[in-house]
Amino acid sequence: MTTGGAPQITWQPSALEVDRRAHRRRTSGRSVLIALVSTVIFAVVVGTLVLSSPGWDSVRETFFNLEVAADSLPRILEGLWLNIRVLFFAAIGVAVLGTLLAVMRSLRGPVFFPVRALAAGYTDLFRGLPVLIVLYLVGFGIPALDPTQRYPAAVLGTIGITLCYAAYVAEVLRAGMDAVHPSQRIAARSLGLSHGETLRLVVIPQGLRKVVPALMNDFVSMQKDVGLISVLGAVDAIRAAQITQATTYNFTPYVVAGLLFVAMSFPMIRLTDHISARMARREQAGGTV
Repeated sequence: MTTGGAPQITWQPSALEVDRRAHRRRTSGRSVLIALVSTVIFAVVVGTLVLSSPGWDSVRETFFNLEVAADSLPRILEGLWLNIRVLFFAAIGVAVLGTLLAVMRSLRGPVFFPVRALAAGYTDLFRGLPVLIVLYLVGFGIPALDPTQRYPAAVLGTIGITLCYAAYVAEVLRAGMDAVHPSQRIAARSLGLSHGETLRLVVIPQGLRKVVPALMNDFVSMQKDVGLISVLGAVDAIRAAQITQATTYNFTPYVVAGLLFVAMSFPMIRLTDHISARMARREQAGGTV
């Protein structure tokens, strides 16, 4: 075949490549079929065991009552809106405080030792303390300093969540900043950038990109832990479910609240998995045989 007198060569896969592609399709189809069959068998076995258990009728009535679920849903959704607002402000506080702590721990030179020691002590303390205990200390300790003042439970809960997760995020950011090759700092300083400009323009952006999946995982955990502010009396989704359970003597509202938290976290979980897989493919590009 020619085009304007010049021969046009049409690429065709070799017979060996055609066989390889057919083999990959057969292998992929067989894997999907095996996964589907094993999933169905597993679901049937688990479903049979649960449905044939002697207490299933009682469990279904106590935990999966559709009428109670429908009645409690509006109140739980109203409480979930409080959780979302707490999550929003806590995320901002964690981003600011976590970055500040990471920068403090990355400062070089003996003159900055007190600052590094302070940041290290903070992260060690709040990474070791359970979130629930921090909420108790903040929620009941701060109001005790001035009994004449009343502080909203949601505000105190936001402070407690921020203090805890800032320590986690600071360590993740510090690990990302330490992973930046020293030549990047040297190159930035040789171009005339100050230490602060090197951190802000070179180190932090590169370090942040390296730890994006870990930061997103921390955010998913924080989405879940904002439900703990109910221990301070805030009427969030968990507290609303507790109030409804106390009046109906049915645990279905807790299941509804749990499913709403899962629905709230699901997009971020899937996005985290997608970004992690994409970064893994990018790092392995050209390295597979």
